[in-house]
Formats: sequence, C-alpha cells, structure tokens
Amino acid sequence: MDKLFVIKIGGNVIDNEENLSSFLQSFASIQSNKILVHGGGKIATKIGEQLGIKSNYINGRRITDDDTIDLVTMVYGGLVNKKIVAHLQAKSCNSIGLTGADANIIPATKRPVKEVDFGWVGDVYNDQLKIDNVQLFLESGITPVFAPLTHDGNGHILNTNADTIASSLAIALSKDYDVRLIYCFEKKGVLENVNDENSVIRNINKEKYRQLLQEQKLFEGIIPKIDNAFAAIDAGVKEVLIGDAKDLLKNTTDETEGTLIN
Repeated sequence: MDKLFVIKIGGNVIDNEENLSSFLQSFASIQSNKILVHGGGKIATKIGEQLGIKSNYINGRRITDDDTIDLVTMVYGGLVNKKIVAHLQAKSCNSIGLTGADANIIPATKRPVKEVDFGWVGDVYNDQLKIDNVQLFLESGITPVFAPLTHDGNGHILNTNADTIASSLAIALSKDYDVRLIYCFEKKGVLENVNDENSVIRNINKEKYRQLLQEQKLFEGIIPKIDNAFAAIDAGVKEVLIGDAKDLLKNTTDETEGTLIN
C-alpha cells in the first residue's frame, strides 16, 4: 500500500503568518501522498466584526446562525483556503482547495437540536464520503486542501469540525492507503506533565492510555483528541500522531518528535 499523510492544522498556525509559511514549506516538501485539512483561525471573528456579525459561543463552540454560515463560508472556504493553496503553488506543491460540498466528497447532516441549537453545524458519517473523487486528485499528483465545511445535500453549507473532517478522510482512505493521521497543534505532543513541555509521551497504545487515565496524568483538553485517535485506528487508520506543527517533517518519518498513537 502507498503511504498517505492526512494532516490537520489549527487556527494557532493559520493566525500567525510566519508560522503558516514555515509549516507550508514543510508540508510542500513531503514527497508522499498528502492531504491538508485546515481550521478557521480567528480571522472569521475579525472580519465578522467589520461586517457587523457578532460571534456567539456556547461552551467554546461557535453558534453558526444564518449570517455566520455565510461568513465562515466566505472566510474558511474562500480567503483562508485559497491563500493556503496560493502559498503551496508558490512552493511547487500543486494543490486544489476544496470543501466537503465539492465533488460531493463530504456529505453531512445538520446537527440535531438537543440542549443547544448550534445552527448550521454538520455531523459527518464516515460511510457516506465519496472518496473516489479524492483518489482522482491524489492519482493525478494534486494535493487536496480541505476547508472545515461540508454540505447537507439540500443546498446548505455546514460548519464542521476540522479534526472530524481529517479523521473521516483518514478512515475512508485507509482501505486503499497506509494512512498516518497527523494532528498539528502548539504543543510537542501529549504531555505527561502539562507544565513541562519536555514531558512528551512518545507512544500511547490502549493499555498505556488506560493507565494514564487511571493515574489522572492527562490534561483534560487532550482526552477528546486521543479518543478520536483511537476511534480512527479502530476504523482502519494505521497510526495517529499528535505533535507540534514545527516538527511536521520529522513526524512523517519513523523518528517522530510527537506522540504516536497505535
């Protein structure tokens, strides 16, 4: 099987032009098949303020009302996505900017209203992805760059978590590729001591994870990422790596800097 890297970057990289440029240089130089999934960053909030669209959050999650879905479609699917693609072209990485609506790659369902109505937010079902269309790009030597947007099949764009999109793509493509899913963020990896940047846990399997949970050694915010990682592995992804965006190239090798989950 050919190797494939599905790489997700968050807003902390996107919001810093210098960090983004450095990251994209590393990404462009990866020789294997690769896909980039990006988050939104703070730019949507900033442009929303300029347009008089107020951002509303509940429990740290954006409420995507009618005005906000137009805003994030413009910013995530337009400004952020196309800037990344243009930077990659400048670094000799032939890429194409996509949302889940393009080529019907990622159909989703509007999140049902329970305690909170999150508005135009999408939940992805892994068995519904039209992955053949992604493979056409990869086989043609074109690198897909996904914005965190999907669609509901009824003409509505849906704001969708970038971690979820990366995981769904990795799972769907693991039938035909040897996939490593890489989550890039601002830490060196999963830390045994959240106050010590050098306390990176190099490898976590299920047994080690149970032990860490029992000993309450993990920072609460990292637990959903690890749960997502194991869900992806259970569904066919070979490896998931959580690490620093600055260490991307090393984290595509066997000598990883971050935390490898398998």
